[in-house]
Amino acid sequence: MQLLQSPSSPSLTSQLRGGLLALQKPLHLLTTHSSVNSQIHLRPIRISYNRSNSSFISATAASVEAGASAISTGTPENDVLKALSQIIDPDFGTDIVSCGFVKDLHVDEALGEVSFRLELTTPACPIKDMFEEKSKEVVAALPWVKKVNVTMSAQPARPVFAGQLPVGLQTISNIVAVSSCKGGVGKSTVAVNLAYTLAGMGARVGIFDADVYGPSLPTMVSPENRMLEMNPEKRTIIPTEYFGVKLVSFGFAGQGRAVMRGPMVSGVINQLLTTTEWGELDYLVIDMPPGTGDIQLTLCQVVPLTAAVIVTTPQKLAFIDVAKGVRMFSKLKVPCVAVVENMSHFDADGKRYYPFGRGSGSQVVQQFGIPHLFDLPIRPTLSASGDSGMPEVVADPQGEVAKTFQDLGVCVVQQCAKIRQQVSTAVTYDKSIKAIKVKVPDSDEEVFLHPATVRRNDHSAQSVDEWTGEQKLKYNDVPEDIEPEEIRPMGNYAVSITWPDGFSQIAPYDQLQTMERLVDVPQPSLAKA
Repeated sequence: MQLLQSPSSPSLTSQLRGGLLALQKPLHLLTTHSSVNSQIHLRPIRISYNRSNSSFISATAASVEAGASAISTGTPENDVLKALSQIIDPDFGTDIVSCGFVKDLHVDEALGEVSFRLELTTPACPIKDMFEEKSKEVVAALPWVKKVNVTMSAQPARPVFAGQLPVGLQTISNIVAVSSCKGGVGKSTVAVNLAYTLAGMGARVGIFDADVYGPSLPTMVSPENRMLEMNPEKRTIIPTEYFGVKLVSFGFAGQGRAVMRGPMVSGVINQLLTTTEWGELDYLVIDMPPGTGDIQLTLCQVVPLTAAVIVTTPQKLAFIDVAKGVRMFSKLKVPCVAVVENMSHFDADGKRYYPFGRGSGSQVVQQFGIPHLFDLPIRPTLSASGDSGMPEVVADPQGEVAKTFQDLGVCVVQQCAKIRQQVSTAVTYDKSIKAIKVKVPDSDEEVFLHPATVRRNDHSAQSVDEWTGEQKLKYNDVPEDIEPEEIRPMGNYAVSITWPDGFSQIAPYDQLQTMERLVDVPQPSLAKA
């Protein structure tokens, strides 16, 4: 590999401007969530996170011993699975057995020994220790069990169309945008500290500074190597690192701030992001540039964003700009999972002061239904850490600011998991009733569609003439008994349906909800296709 500024090769900036790094346009995707057949629920143990004292609590309908005594007889393996099915994942609302977390179960009934592995969807799971503790407890309560061995692992979900993504993005589980749509509100501060909080929770994390005109990342972190490198054979970018977090910014390309027109900037951002060798990441945090223009739209459309975090300040002017950004994400089907109100207050002489007023963050939450609001105080240390090159959560991991970011990190992890689960089950096919079930995220309505109806309503160029609007796919071209071979999610807005003739149909949620529905649908069976 060579340094980008090596005299023997052109600089990264010149190659970006010259368009030498090939762009690929990926589909907007999310990941799937695996499941296995449900086990019997016996006095569920619901585990939840208590933000008020940063502790984990569990609520049981009765004691573990009482639950164990109610377990029916069966094989030792079934006894163990039934015991473990008492533990409910708070993010999915389903027991850990049905979630597919229990792996490598081995039972030696003669010795009374049980061993298994709990494989979670992210190493940053905020309640992984409680899962381990409670699983040991419920299994040890079985009368014949003398020893329980539990190991913990994580197998993050991957994009279902990984092969159609640029190589650099194929192994990233979640991409989280941090946006404000207004400059000077502390968006970069939130993005960097959130990234290092997730890393502290055990996740593999990267940061992408998407502000080419005024990159902040080189000031906020102090990597030993402050120059991006390039693999000359693959023409891919090697990110730099600081405290285990991978970093990419135009500021590390040796040119400082960009002086170029918008369309060229969009191309540079695409190339920096999609041709970087990110490796396996659980979370890639994108520090979005201010505004709602071409650069922001390009990022939202090209990158498979999982969720967005909105940053604002208490002023009314900040709310007006942030509202534009929330609407942009809404149109592009990117869920906004949290609002961070920065510079909300400061404490002095035993009193709390609000120098910029109150209510902007709450107004965003109330008007747009974003579920979580976090307040960041005015702290000299938080500002100083942004200038010193060491994030506040790294410099003072036990401080008040770090605790707020810990809560934000827990929120992001849990909401990303929920989004993946909702998307993976939004559109499914039930062979027993030969119907496609549609229950999109943020909707309580569940509808059933005839597969032939869905196939006949394809609006792609193969079915409809794009110039004349003439229907090329005729009604009789689709047999009444047609069944989908596979249904895969495409981001937060559509699914890809593969039919027996090899045709891959893109079906947006909005379109599926307007199709003619089946009536008098029989009760779906428990066994799904």
